[in-house]
Amino acid sequence: MLRLLQIELQKLWLNRTSKVLIFISFVLPFTVLVLSSIKINFFGFFTLELGELGIFNFPIVWHITTFFASQFKFFFAIVVVSMIGNEFSNKTIKQNLIDGLSKKEFILSKFYTIVFFSLAATILIGLATLLIGLYYSSYNEFRIIIMEIEFLLAYFVKLVGFFSFCLFTAMWIKRSAFALAFLFITFILEWIFFGLIAWQADSTDIAEKVQNFFPLKSMYKLIDQPIQRIVMTKFPEKTEIAYDYAVHFHEIAIVLAWTALFIFLSFRLLKKRDL
Repeated sequence: MLRLLQIELQKLWLNRTSKVLIFISFVLPFTVLVLSSIKINFFGFFTLELGELGIFNFPIVWHITTFFASQFKFFFAIVVVSMIGNEFSNKTIKQNLIDGLSKKEFILSKFYTIVFFSLAATILIGLATLLIGLYYSSYNEFRIIIMEIEFLLAYFVKLVGFFSFCLFTAMWIKRSAFALAFLFITFILEWIFFGLIAWQADSTDIAEKVQNFFPLKSMYKLIDQPIQRIVMTKFPEKTEIAYDYAVHFHEIAIVLAWTALFIFLSFRLLKKRDL
């Protein structure tokens, strides 16, 4: 595993564009640190400081930071897609196979890289969240601090699942730009199917339950938006906006199943393709 990971990391390190995109994908999520210290002056009448609103208290801070950080996953998605596109355009994939790397090892090297960067991003976001929480949170009991830390697991699974999907699309389409475009097409198709199901079943609830099994939607559902939750903490009497924001095992299982399928299909594509 380490040998395959080392081979892939060396390729990325020698690619200037990949280095820049990886740097951006790691740095941008940390803007949440800047966000926590923002002070907004409303024409001298009063100053609003986000960190003082209680939204960075434990345990809600785990939810907010992981949701915010996950919005920047597209930058590393470009790296994953380009990683495969360059293999085909530069013919290095054929050279790797000639040099003794099996097709299974080739796919595994990409997957290990995905897991490595996803794990690194998760650890960094975890440390950043802990620092923000310890600085701003009104609660410092260990039990409360680690409460809802499962959002980190959901963040990690979300990254691995999404990047595995990017790997599959890149293996299938081979051209980076078209592979990235297919991600947006998939997003649109999922909502078209949602509309068709809702129309046929005459129920948005049924359509939403089915949509939660779709690839991109299932990944999104791992970490629901925290805006309603923030409002709920400030206005607990507004019961009509209550929703289930927790991380559920069955949602993680769905994404893991898609991840396994994408890696398997990537291997099957490579195995059958004439290089």
